[in-house]
Amino acid sequence: MRKKLQERISSFKDANIIKEKGLYPYFRSINSAQDTEVMIGNKKVLMFGSNSYLGLTNHPKIKEAAKSAIDKYGTGCAGSRFLNGTLDIHLQLEDKLAKYVNKEAAVLFSTGFQVNLGVISCLLDRNDYLILDEYDHASIIDGSRLSFARVIKYAHNDMGDLRNKLSRLPQDAAKLIVADGIFSMEGDLVKLPEIVELADEFGANIMMDDAHSLGIIGFNGSGTASHFDLTDSVDLIMGTFSKSLASLGGFIAGNAATIEFIKHRARSLMFSASMTPSAVASVIAALDIIEAEPERIDKLWQNTNYAKSLLSVSGFDIGISNSPIIPVYIRDNDKTFLITNILQENGIFVNPVVSPAVPSDASLIRFSLMATHTFEQIETAVKKLSEAFAQAGKMLQKVNQ
Repeated sequence: MRKKLQERISSFKDANIIKEKGLYPYFRSINSAQDTEVMIGNKKVLMFGSNSYLGLTNHPKIKEAAKSAIDKYGTGCAGSRFLNGTLDIHLQLEDKLAKYVNKEAAVLFSTGFQVNLGVISCLLDRNDYLILDEYDHASIIDGSRLSFARVIKYAHNDMGDLRNKLSRLPQDAAKLIVADGIFSMEGDLVKLPEIVELADEFGANIMMDDAHSLGIIGFNGSGTASHFDLTDSVDLIMGTFSKSLASLGGFIAGNAATIEFIKHRARSLMFSASMTPSAVASVIAALDIIEAEPERIDKLWQNTNYAKSLLSVSGFDIGISNSPIIPVYIRDNDKTFLITNILQENGIFVNPVVSPAVPSDASLIRFSLMATHTFEQIETAVKKLSEAFAQAGKMLQKVNQ
């Protein structure tokens, strides 16, 4: 390897520093299905770090649908949607998703990340503007970097700052506001009604990233725009399948002309292999279950409200989350890693979120709920969390003496 690149790689010490402290919490190997309880090695661990909000990833009907699709179509499509990789079930799912989010049309991508890369980068030109919430997902940020448009960020959910930024832009320029519906780390909800008012005032379009909103809010879990009854005011709705919909892939929905444009311009669609048959069939089955069992969403919210209540009573700082994503703020990177490891040793799986993913003074444990959690499991997790905080405090106190 050439010297310059080797020097850059050799200088990367971040992971080793954490490993040397015995705090490394990433790439943990799970040897069971994603469920409220998973196996790590030979140990059962309660899962409070999953995005499977409706608890569908191990549902027998979804697994059977995936197996049947493999029997009929094989394991892959051997090409892109643009060429030889479109199956009839791709079209079936696109039609189903468009109806689900109440838009004219939809198109599938192989991952949710690829949706944002392809859509955001293809829609705007050099004299156009992308306006992003500063806490938008990394895929939105990376899509904006591939775009020729000028990128402007506004302070998180700060409508005054958004107004200020929009007011400075040329009136006749194309402007696209892109924001998460539910923000993936903080768990708070976008201020969509205010964004719509500002978009109308300043002539901007709106794209909503519903990766963490589908299956959670809106009519039958159909997302943020539905939740606020503003579907007609949102131009594009993006969603992923790796969370509530128990599979892998993503989609964008909007009016038919826009979707047709994206199908012929989004490079991450045109030059990537299409979703596998089993993944497509899994999403179709998941949507059928959501429609047939709306009580799953009700149970998710019962669990969410119960967990938030217990965490608040126990004295934890959980910010302003109003979703099944509950941040437990620790505000110290090493302590966040330490508590994560203590929890796993005591049978609780959570995700640490530290800088640069969040500001250095906002490190947190991402505590997330599933519809299939029991109240007893939630009680156990909160109790173990309190014990882990106490244990970590004593350990750090000894180190500092």
